[in-house]
Amino acid sequence: MHKILALWAVPRSTSTAFEWMMRQRGDLECLHEPFGEAWYQGEDPLWHRFKPGDVTTPGLTLDSVWADIQAKAQTGPVFIKDFPHYINHMWNAEFLSHFTHAFLIRDPAKTITSMYKRWPDFAEGEVGFPEQRALFDLLTALNGAPPPVIDSDDLLEDPHGMTEQFCDAVGIPFVEAAMTWEAGGDPSAHSWWDGGSFHANLAKSTGLAPQPRKYVSIEEAPDRVRQVHRRMKPHYDHLYEHRLTRH
Repeated sequence: MHKILALWAVPRSTSTAFEWMMRQRGDLECLHEPFGEAWYQGEDPLWHRFKPGDVTTPGLTLDSVWADIQAKAQTGPVFIKDFPHYINHMWNAEFLSHFTHAFLIRDPAKTITSMYKRWPDFAEGEVGFPEQRALFDLLTALNGAPPPVIDSDDLLEDPHGMTEQFCDAVGIPFVEAAMTWEAGGDPSAHSWWDGGSFHANLAKSTGLAPQPRKYVSIEEAPDRVRQVHRRMKPHYDHLYEHRLTRH
């Protein structure tokens, strides 16, 4: 079985743009949050805000997703972008050994305010920073060295340089042509959530182009958002210390 290249991210972290770039390569089968689909919409959903009557898919479970990913990896290289909090109960050395692991982090002031704007009733357990840190620390302990980490702001400031470093760190060739694409693509075709409506900007884009770093203030946010931010920031800071930096 081929190793499965996994990018472990948090919601609203520009991870789908990175995934879209990986799709342009053409040498990997790319899967969009496969574990998330079962966590949110499987036959026995695990998300905190599930209510009877919400969308479910009979036969779709985290175990069935894992079996499908392994079957795909038998025939060729696979890349997945997903969130660690969907599967924290599945982590063990055998399961984790099937992956080449990397992490994408983003300032929680940006991710949490974005989540609140789109889902004002988001649950703190959907934010994902504690589980992202826990997986990072577990892999560091198991492997004796930290897995590669890229920060969203670094990626957006220098897409070419940071993507090249990412590829080198995970052992795949850098593909220059994957950095640009034709506008009008359909990221929603690969998304199981809400028809991919939150990928509209990505559909209009033409590549990963440099963007100036933006500052997002948390001070004007509602009390609950600021409280969640205070709890999440130490986990982000911990991974930030290990991020790949530009040469």
